[in-house]
Amino acid sequence: MIPPTSPPNPALAALGYAPDDRVVIFHADDLGMCQATVSACLDLFGAGTLSSASVMTTCAWAPAAAGVAREFPDADLGVHLTLTSEWSEYRWSALSTRDPATGLLDAQGHLHATVEAARLHGVPAAVRAEMDTQIRRALDLGIEVSHVDAHMGAVAHPRFLPDCIELALHHGAVPMFPRLDTAGWRSHGLDARDAAQAAQFTQTLAARGLPLVDHLVMLPLHRGGDQVPLIEDLLGSLPPGLTHFILHPARDTPELRAIASDWAGRVANHAAFMDPRLPGVIERSGVKVTSYRALRPLLGTARP
Repeated sequence: MIPPTSPPNPALAALGYAPDDRVVIFHADDLGMCQATVSACLDLFGAGTLSSASVMTTCAWAPAAAGVAREFPDADLGVHLTLTSEWSEYRWSALSTRDPATGLLDAQGHLHATVEAARLHGVPAAVRAEMDTQIRRALDLGIEVSHVDAHMGAVAHPRFLPDCIELALHHGAVPMFPRLDTAGWRSHGLDARDAAQAAQFTQTLAARGLPLVDHLVMLPLHRGGDQVPLIEDLLGSLPPGLTHFILHPARDTPELRAIASDWAGRVANHAAFMDPRLPGVIERSGVKVTSYRALRPLLGTARP
């Protein structure tokens, strides 16, 4: 979603951009969910069209995802903080605990299938421990963690956000956090009270000097086919500011098709960012491309 225009983002000036520049981080979610995501991100970092990705350290292919960092030492990699396990026949669990009293687990011992359940049942102290464990696992795997973001947005709730931010800063990582007002947070599924709290928290983070993103855009997962024209339209319509541009690239494999009902959209995301037309589309759009590695030095006094 693109919220209404807000005052210029101070992070743009700190990075050397003009207030009216349109700056984009092309970000791959779900790296390590399965093998198809690992090979896809290797493709895109090799092609030079992907500027960032985040790893699901709860998943079986996380060690292979760490191989992306070895093959591309300059790759901008973070942790996709995961409180949910949404597929019916391919599940993962928490790294930090097997204790049902934490509220992290469903009746089968997996992370909850829905965001609503994760937010309703998760004990904040247990969620904090799990997020910390996921970040530490990435570091143990040899990943230089530049940022953290939230799988399915489950962490984006007032009960969990303060701990998420402080853990990211403790580890020297940029928390992907949008400059949203109350209406913007409501559009992301929070009720009126929680949205107002999240908006107030956003203002507090901005006052601390934390580098925040202005806009969130995501390539669709509900359809396959040629997505290059859609990318061209999306980039052309971006307002000034810093945009976190989400894609979920994966190669077309039997494993992916068995796991994900939206496999065709993931394959289309990958194909679009491998398409030889894409560099020209990006250049003609006039957007600038950056990464979370570039934002890390801006943490400054925002770190504890």
